[in-house]
Amino acid sequence: MRTTRSLLAVAGAAAALAVATSSPASADGAVLTAGGTAVAVGDVLNASLASGTTATLYSSATGTSGVSCTSSTFTATVTDNPAAPGTATESLTGHSFDSSSCTSNVTGVLGVSSITVDNLPYTTTVASDGTVTVVPAAGSTIQTTVKLRTLLGTITCVYQAPSLSGTASNTDNSIAFTSQHFTKTSGSSLCFANGYFTAKYAPVTDTSQAGSPVVSVN
Repeated sequence: MRTTRSLLAVAGAAAALAVATSSPASADGAVLTAGGTAVAVGDVLNASLASGTTATLYSSATGTSGVSCTSSTFTATVTDNPAAPGTATESLTGHSFDSSSCTSNVTGVLGVSSITVDNLPYTTTVASDGTVTVVPAAGSTIQTTVKLRTLLGTITCVYQAPSLSGTASNTDNSIAFTSQHFTKTSGSSLCFANGYFTAKYAPVTDTSQAGSPVVSVN
């Protein structure tokens, strides 16, 4: 009986320890964590293109004709980060492309003058399953303005999309978009009629925390 009571005591102590050690994890068990803690509302997240990758806006989902950039970044502010499983919300306040890193292989186009993401901020949601959705403000649209240099001067191509869908991965703390469809709403005949946006940003970091730890989705 003494042995049985001793085993029960050990089991009880182990259970109590498990409860004690799980409490802090529960406190930090938010959808977005960085450095082992929940990402706070108001924290600023940042990411550039994953090393060795490019951001592209091609004229078809499977083609290679269009615009390609090797330097791009985004900045977002966390507006809600509930307990996991759930859906975190961010305000995408900045999304830029370094035009000096951009090229175009469209016939008649000599180079890229600028790429501007319009109508910011956008609302971005990140779900526990890794689903990322980007939507504009009510009554607005996701819009990108591309200015291209041609033999006849600079032309302006405007592309719009109702929303974007991406995927977050903890393997490399990335957010990726694949062949997201934009439609040309204005521009010359040199502007391709459809744009398909592909890019991978990694690692996503929480620049509001010391050391800018990488962000994980839970």
